[in-house]
Amino acid sequence: MSPIAPARRLRPHLPRRMFSQVLLMQLAIAAGVAVLATGLFLAPLSAQLDDQAMRRALAIAQTTAAQPQIAEDLRSTRPTAGGPVQREAERIRRASGAEYVVVMNMDGVRWSHTDRTQIGKVVSTDPSRALAGRDVMEIDSGTLGRSARGKVPLRDSAGTVVGAVSVGIEYDSVRARLIHAIPGLFAYAGGALAVGALAAYLISRRVQRQTRDLAFSDISALLAEREAMLHGIREGVVALDRGGRVRLLNDEAQRLLGLGTEAIGRPLDDALGPGRTTDVLAGRVTGTDLLTVRGQRVLLANRMPTDDGGAVATLRDRTELEQLGRELDSTRGLIDALRAQDHEHANRMHTLLGLLELEMYDDAVEFVGEVVGDHRATAEQVTEKIHDPLLAALLVGKATVAAERGVALWIADGTLLPDRLIDPRGLVTVVGNLVDNALDAVAGTPHARVEVELRAEGRTAVLRIRDTGPGVPADRRELVFTEGWSTKEPPAHGKRGIGLAMVRRLAERQGGSARVTEAAGGGAEFAVVLPEALAADIDKSTGTVDTTGTADTKGIADTGEKS
Repeated sequence: MSPIAPARRLRPHLPRRMFSQVLLMQLAIAAGVAVLATGLFLAPLSAQLDDQAMRRALAIAQTTAAQPQIAEDLRSTRPTAGGPVQREAERIRRASGAEYVVVMNMDGVRWSHTDRTQIGKVVSTDPSRALAGRDVMEIDSGTLGRSARGKVPLRDSAGTVVGAVSVGIEYDSVRARLIHAIPGLFAYAGGALAVGALAAYLISRRVQRQTRDLAFSDISALLAEREAMLHGIREGVVALDRGGRVRLLNDEAQRLLGLGTEAIGRPLDDALGPGRTTDVLAGRVTGTDLLTVRGQRVLLANRMPTDDGGAVATLRDRTELEQLGRELDSTRGLIDALRAQDHEHANRMHTLLGLLELEMYDDAVEFVGEVVGDHRATAEQVTEKIHDPLLAALLVGKATVAAERGVALWIADGTLLPDRLIDPRGLVTVVGNLVDNALDAVAGTPHARVEVELRAEGRTAVLRIRDTGPGVPADRRELVFTEGWSTKEPPAHGKRGIGLAMVRRLAERQGGSARVTEAAGGGAEFAVVLPEALAADIDKSTGTVDTTGTADTKGIADTGEKS
């Protein structure tokens, strides 16, 4: 036999829907407020009715005691059922509607009473305060039951207290008035409760629409999952409200944009500053998979508006992908160049073989010298003027690619750049982008030529790239440095429009500038100035620092030879 499972206790469960929970809470609050208001109203109402009854009894007692004949009859007659005091007291009782009107002497003996058998007997309640000359109001019990009482002293014509008058109002009549008022009060309370229930229903329906009828536990779970997801994914998320203020930044967005949590709550323009990244996130630049540059990072941004007028933007880091793409483009260009050189080399070898077979040995030697001499002259021209090995290697490769594309790549006569670059990779990026841009601009044009000039002015590096292409119109000379803007077809690995933007960004990051003007004779001239791009030169003969860039020229040349 399987063991008997323990019985589970049944517990009442509240409804899980947000609408039901809010409605029940609102109804409970409305009902509680109605009950509380009713109780708060009834408590003072009961006290007010008691006070009114006691004051009415006191007024009747005072009116009775104000008649001097009663005091005279009290002193001159005996307490009998047919005496003048009893007759006057009964007349007043019937006229006022009081429960009783009792006249007593200083010993508390009754001279009048509703029950005639009580005449001549001592009163059942303490009359000492009234006999002492004070007015008394109270709720008390006597021979006729519980009543609201008023007691006053009875004075003769000389003002001497000779007795007291006690008047009672039946307490049941006071309670009847209170009970009679309760139905009307409950009617008002019910009306207020109905209005509160209607308001609770409308509020609950609004909350239901805004929360999509989720339960509180579901909302709490969604919030926890949202926080875990936002801070766990490797994609930047930026949420903005309808006023353009930053509402949320996950960890990846803070890293990509270089912001901290202090940016939350601030307008986007203040947090990021002016630029394309701000325009993309703010929705001033529309589209999908928009490229933008933030610092040294290339970002891919998408923006989605939300129902409340805000927006959520996502950011992906494409820096490494762009670098790989550029390396792929360079590799493809190099492969094409090598393939072309292979064909050219085969043609030259066939020519040389033909000269040898024809026994034209002198012509063969001259042909080989020309071929080898042309190649050596190009490499020597670069290394004599560009002493940084990375930059020199880049320009030698670009010269080969340019030759295969039918473009002449020249190193300007004024070029001289020592091997003291602080950030050679950054300058390689700048030169590579500008040369590629110039080669694309002059491709297919007659007498295509690109001229590169690199020189050092103290510790400042100055770069000029001139081409014989169509040039850049004056109204587009600033636009070409904008991320995402390009006149060329995008490559296979992604989008264009970031090369020149990266050039300007790298220049400005070093405190320099990048601009484009019209070259002499037509075409475009790109000029980049990079302050503090070269390390200070140390004069080997004196051991001093030379910031002019002219010390130890022979040593610089030697360094270039070894490169």
